[in-house]
Amino acid sequence: MAKAPVLTPRADDFPRWYQDLINKAELADNGPVRGTMVIRPYGYGLWERMQAEMDARIKETGTQNAYFPLLIPQSYLTREADHVEGFAPELAVVTHGGGKELEEPAVVRPTSEMIINDYFSKWVQSYRDLPLLINQWANVVRWELRPRLFLRTTEFLWQEGHTAHATFEDARDFASHIHREVYEDFMTNVLAMDVVPGRKTVKERFAGAINTLTLEGMMGDGKALQMATSHELGQNFAKAFNTSYLSKDGTQELVWQTSWGSTTRMIGALVMMHGDDNGLRVPPRLAQIQAVVLAIKGDEAVLAKVRELGDRLKAAGVRVQVDDRVDTPFGRRAVDWELKGVPVRIEIGPRDLENGTAMLARRIPGGKEPVALDSLVGSLPAILEEDQALLLKQSRERRESRTSEVSTIEEAVEAAVAGGWARIPWATLGEEGEAKLADHSVTVRCLVTEDGSVPEDGDAPGNVAIVARAY
Repeated sequence: MAKAPVLTPRADDFPRWYQDLINKAELADNGPVRGTMVIRPYGYGLWERMQAEMDARIKETGTQNAYFPLLIPQSYLTREADHVEGFAPELAVVTHGGGKELEEPAVVRPTSEMIINDYFSKWVQSYRDLPLLINQWANVVRWELRPRLFLRTTEFLWQEGHTAHATFEDARDFASHIHREVYEDFMTNVLAMDVVPGRKTVKERFAGAINTLTLEGMMGDGKALQMATSHELGQNFAKAFNTSYLSKDGTQELVWQTSWGSTTRMIGALVMMHGDDNGLRVPPRLAQIQAVVLAIKGDEAVLAKVRELGDRLKAAGVRVQVDDRVDTPFGRRAVDWELKGVPVRIEIGPRDLENGTAMLARRIPGGKEPVALDSLVGSLPAILEEDQALLLKQSRERRESRTSEVSTIEEAVEAAVAGGWARIPWATLGEEGEAKLADHSVTVRCLVTEDGSVPEDGDAPGNVAIVARAY
């Protein structure tokens, strides 16, 4: 009788496979309030690595971290009409505190444009105060009707950047810089994710923005996932909060602003883009554990060798964990590490010691081979880089092979429903065609130029719409 698979096969039921993997790889559990989640240590370790990589890139732009309150006076949200309209269905409102009804209800932040702009208006007085570049790592609450762990939860973790500039051009260029040099660089070079940078349509842009830049990734089932966004806010919030400065010419001018964010949704993307029927596959540059050294049996010489090898790998800069839990069957431990997607397993038993070798199991390409213990420390960094590159290559090949060039709305819908993406001229589609796509649960993920770059204008001649079903 065939042994039941550890995970539901992706081809049988992709959503069930996703839930199985999150549970069995010990990434997260559902929280007690519908739509909330408990991020378990292994899942949170992934987030910490993402935070560290992103935070370094954000700080390289001159942006500083700060923190703003979780609760926002409800009256703040009425100051920018498009913004409040966009978030109204998702708001959680606190009406009582300390056993009494509050004089003014407080909104649990869905995003922080409102409260941050209130303080920007106090902090910006002169052109010398600009640009003002602030980021915060925080949690937000958006009441989700159809929650799914990491992808759409009522509460999630993120970073949100907010900036104020003297000119439209400075704000535009900064939003673009975040889009490409922070987000795209991180996703490509650390997450090993092929992403498409583009411009959102008017219908899809952030509430209150004049332009939204996005990065879209293709998941293993062919659906799209919005990975991060960077917004030009124009002067909409500056007008609402009277955020102005005294220019060099002595005139009072409104600032130009940006906001930009990425979330724990990236963990969901990691699962769906790189995972397979055996579990996660974590890119080596991201992995909090790049290599695990396993003792197959409780032989003293074996235990001494795995601990010594662990120390040598750590000294060589490899993030390593020694698994000497010989009271747990080796097969179970090997399956657990495979589920968690650790890039490399190094397995050592008595016979390996006799031969001066270890069994090297590579999670990303798959397969095992014996390697000389003496050469392992020196060769492992190159192996990890090779596997990092392979993940990116596979991600790119998936998108390219499952993206169709189409010329009609019907063909675009057909490609998306079949589990792929479509490229269609925006001049052919337009806002009317975009509305027709919505009837089939298909959306325009972004606009790009013919050569794949980000268009400066949403209606520029030659713009191409990337069309797909999405999470």
